[in-house]
Amino acid sequence: MARSPETVWATLADFGEISRWAPNVAHSCLTSGHKEGVGSVRRVQIDRNALLERVTEWAPGREIRYSIEGLPSVVRSASNAWKLVRTDAGTTVTITSRIDTGPRPPQQVMARVFGRVLAKASRDMLEGLKAHLEQDTP
Repeated sequence: MARSPETVWATLADFGEISRWAPNVAHSCLTSGHKEGVGSVRRVQIDRNALLERVTEWAPGREIRYSIEGLPSVVRSASNAWKLVRTDAGTTVTITSRIDTGPRPPQQVMARVFGRVLAKASRDMLEGLKAHLEQDTP
């Protein structure tokens, strides 16, 4: 992205406002007293699904990781980690998702299915973040 890590971080760190730039998030709001840092919790509405996302790691300007709660019961746990790396052209932003559905083969099939869903959601969020941050770039 043609923006500094500090500019990208400012958008990601405004944790309750993801619906302003992520096209797949219809609504978002903070549900915790924390506006930033570990322990911050936001509620996001994606289609008909309401999820809670709880910050578990917060490294300003570098990384934010959060657990995702409210997924179908076959998902034991899920999380996203956003990482920022300064480049000559601006910032490289990556999202890494982790999904645990259990060790058995049928559970692993479900992990792959949910992995594809999260991968699409991540692509949508990255594209929305880029469009939001670069809208004023000539």
